[in-house]
Amino acid sequence: MSRIKVFLSAVLAGMCVSFGGLVFLMLDNKIVGAALFTIGLFVICTFGFHLFTGKVCYVFQNDVQYAINLPIIWVGNLIGTELVAGIAALTRNVSTLVEKASALCQTKLNDSLVSLFFLGVLCNIFIYIAVDGFGKNEHELGKYLSLFFGVMVFILAGTEHCVADMFYFWMGGAWSADAIIRILVITLGNAVGGCGFCVLHGLVKSK
Repeated sequence: MSRIKVFLSAVLAGMCVSFGGLVFLMLDNKIVGAALFTIGLFVICTFGFHLFTGKVCYVFQNDVQYAINLPIIWVGNLIGTELVAGIAALTRNVSTLVEKASALCQTKLNDSLVSLFFLGVLCNIFIYIAVDGFGKNEHELGKYLSLFFGVMVFILAGTEHCVADMFYFWMGGAWSADAIIRILVITLGNAVGGCGFCVLHGLVKSK
């Protein structure tokens, strides 16, 4: 796939994650919101879009070109989240969305970088479980349960997903130099968690 197509696929993936973020912000019931957030990863996996947190897990199982695509995917995801936030800002739901997104952003801005890093690590372990389960589970129901539980748990456990957080920062109008640093720290945590768990999983399976 050309880099332009990878980029466009990543933009679509960022939009899909934002769709999950929209419904999560609009609902008062956190459990129901976490369950419906799954729409993002469901569409990404079934349509084959490029999501940074899913793709980064397999960087050590692929070639250099795969690794080179990861920053392109990250930027595409960022733009996709901005597009959805921009559209949502033009709707009657904007007040609710901005209020709730701002509260989430404030929590992240008040947290320590160490905490954000390790919450990022934990998040992408769940993402790896969701994505790998969808790709390799032999049972059709098991594929979708992997997505469902992986996404629900990462949200309800209070972990940090860099692409979801991009959407919240756009929606909350909370971008700043500090916010960028925090997104990068969360991104690093996501990369370490996803890659690390994938490598350990591979070592276990090879014995």
